[in-house]
Amino acid sequence: MNTPSAPEATGAESLRVRETLKALYEYVRPHRWTVVLGLLLALVGAAGGLLQPLATKALVDRLSSGGTLTTILLALTVLVLLSTVAEAFGAHVLERTAESVVLAARRSLIGRLLRLRLSAVDRMQPGDLMSRVTSDTTLLRAVSTQAVVNAATGALTLIAAIVVMAFLDAVLLGVTLAVVLVVGVGAALVMPKIGQAAERSQAAVGEMSTGLERVFGAFRTVKASGAEERETARVEASARRAWRHGVRGAKWEALLGTADNLAVELAFLAVLAVGGARVASGDIPVSTLIAFLLYLFYLMEPVYKLVDAASAYQEGAAAISRIKEVDRLAAEPPATYRPARTEARPASVRFEDVSFRYGPGLPYIHQRVDFEVPGAGMTAFVGPSGAGKSTVFSLIERFYETTGGRVLVDGTDIRQWPLSELRSVIGYVEQDAPVLAGTLRENLVFSAPGATDGEIRAVLARTRLDTLVERLPHGPDTLVGHRGSKLSGGERQRVAIARALLRKPRLLLLDEATSQLDAVNELALRDVIAETARETTVLVVAHRLSTVTDADRIVVMDAGTVRAIGTHEELVAEDELYAQLATTQLLVPAERPAV
Repeated sequence: MNTPSAPEATGAESLRVRETLKALYEYVRPHRWTVVLGLLLALVGAAGGLLQPLATKALVDRLSSGGTLTTILLALTVLVLLSTVAEAFGAHVLERTAESVVLAARRSLIGRLLRLRLSAVDRMQPGDLMSRVTSDTTLLRAVSTQAVVNAATGALTLIAAIVVMAFLDAVLLGVTLAVVLVVGVGAALVMPKIGQAAERSQAAVGEMSTGLERVFGAFRTVKASGAEERETARVEASARRAWRHGVRGAKWEALLGTADNLAVELAFLAVLAVGGARVASGDIPVSTLIAFLLYLFYLMEPVYKLVDAASAYQEGAAAISRIKEVDRLAAEPPATYRPARTEARPASVRFEDVSFRYGPGLPYIHQRVDFEVPGAGMTAFVGPSGAGKSTVFSLIERFYETTGGRVLVDGTDIRQWPLSELRSVIGYVEQDAPVLAGTLRENLVFSAPGATDGEIRAVLARTRLDTLVERLPHGPDTLVGHRGSKLSGGERQRVAIARALLRKPRLLLLDEATSQLDAVNELALRDVIAETARETTVLVVAHRLSTVTDADRIVVMDAGTVRAIGTHEELVAEDELYAQLATTQLLVPAERPAV
C-alpha cells in the first residue's frame, strides 16, 4: 500500500495582533452580554476600592476637627461589603462564561478535526492535533473573559485613580508617573517573550502527546522489543522541552511582576520624600498625603490586572495561533449519515486516465490508470506491493483527489457527487481492519446506526461471528478493548466485514479483507463475498490470489499502471507477472508453457 511521507510537526504561524483580537472576539461574541455584566460588577467592586482612600481622608480630617466618626465608619463598612459582594459575583459570572467559551471552542475544533481531509492529516502529528483540543483551548479560559475584564477594569480604575490623585496633588502625581513610566518601558519589552515561550511550550506539549499516541498505538510491539526505556526517553525529551519553555515563560512573568512591585515601591519612596517635604512646608495637609499614599498602593491592583491581562493575552495569542492553524487546513464539507436504499442497483465504477500523487515533487502513485467495472460481480486488484492497488479505494472514497483524469461512479464524476451521498453507497474495509474501543454492537452498527437486532444477527451468522458472540460474557454488548485488543486479528477482520455488510452498500471495497483469517474462515468468507457480489459491486485488493481466483475480472497493477485485465485463467496464460504471482503461491504448476 502506498502512503504519503511521514507527518511532520508544524509550528503555528503567529497571528498579527488585529487577527488575534478578531479571533478572540469570535469566541467571546456569543457571551458578550454576560461579559459586560461581569465587567459592570467588577467596576462596582473597583469603584468601592476607589472611594476608600477618599473616605479615609475624610476620616482623618474629621479626627483633626474633633467630629464624630460613626457615620463615616458605617459608610466605609457598607462600601467594603458592597464592593466585595459585587466582585465575588462578577468573578463567578466570568468563570462560568470562560468555561462556556472553552466548550464552544472545543466543539468547533473537534468538528473541524473530524472533517479534515486525509491529505491535511497526513502532514500533521495526531498527538499535536489532540493537544490543540485539550491544552490549547484551556488557555482560552483566561484570555477570553478574565483578561478582557481585567484589561477594561484595570484601565478604567487606573485612569480614575490618576484623575483623583491629580485632584489631590498634581506634583505628587507627576513624581509617581515618572517612576512608573521608567519601569513600565522595561516591562513592555518583556511581554512578547512570554508569548514566545508559551507558544513553544504548547508545541512541545503537542510533541509529547504525539509520542504517547505513538507508543500506545503499538504497545505490544514496544514491550516485545524491550523499547520501554527508549520510548520513555523520547517522550521525556518533549516533556523537558515543554518544561524548559514553561520555566522560561515563568521567568519572564516573574520579572514582569517584580517590575510592577518595584515601580510601586519606588514611587512610594519618592512620594513619601516629596510629599513629606510638602506637608512640612504647609503646601498640603497630612490627610492629603495619607490619601495619596493609599491611592498609590491602590494603583497596584489595576496595574496587576493590566499585567495579568497582557500575560494572558500573550499566552492566549499563542493558543489561538495554533487553533486557527487547524481552520486553515483543508477540510471536507459537513457530512451526515444517510441510510442505504435496499432497492438501489449495484454501482458502476470507471477510472478514466487517472493520475495521482500525494503532493508536488512526490512520485506518481497512479499513472494513466484506466479500467471499468460495469456493475454487480467481483473485481480483484492484484500486483506487487507499491503498485497502487489500495490507492484505488482511497480515490473512490475521495479521501484524496485525483491529480489528473476522472473517477466515475454510476457514470458521474465523483467530484459532482455530494460527499455524504457518495459514501453512503460504499462499504469499506480497511487493510488493517480497525475496531474501535467500545462494545461489539457499537462497532457493528458504526456505519449503520439504524440496523435492527435481526439484521445484526443475520450478519453475525454470515461472517461466522455468531459463535464468538455466544462465548462473550455479555454477548454483543461486551467491550472489545482499545482498538479491539480483546479480539484476535481474524475476529477483527470479520467484525470489519460485518460492519461493512450491515451498511447494505451498492459498492463494497475490501482491502486485504481476509489476510488474517485461517483457511476455514477464509473459505467461508469467500462464499459470503461471492454471494454478496451477485447483487453488489465488490472490489477486492488481494495479495493472496487464492481469495480472488473466482473473480469476474482481475486487474493486474504494477508501478502505478494497469498491466492487464482478465479472468484468472486468461491472465495465467497471457500475463507473465500474474503467472509468476500465481506460480509463487502454488496456484498453478511451476512448469508453464512460455507466453
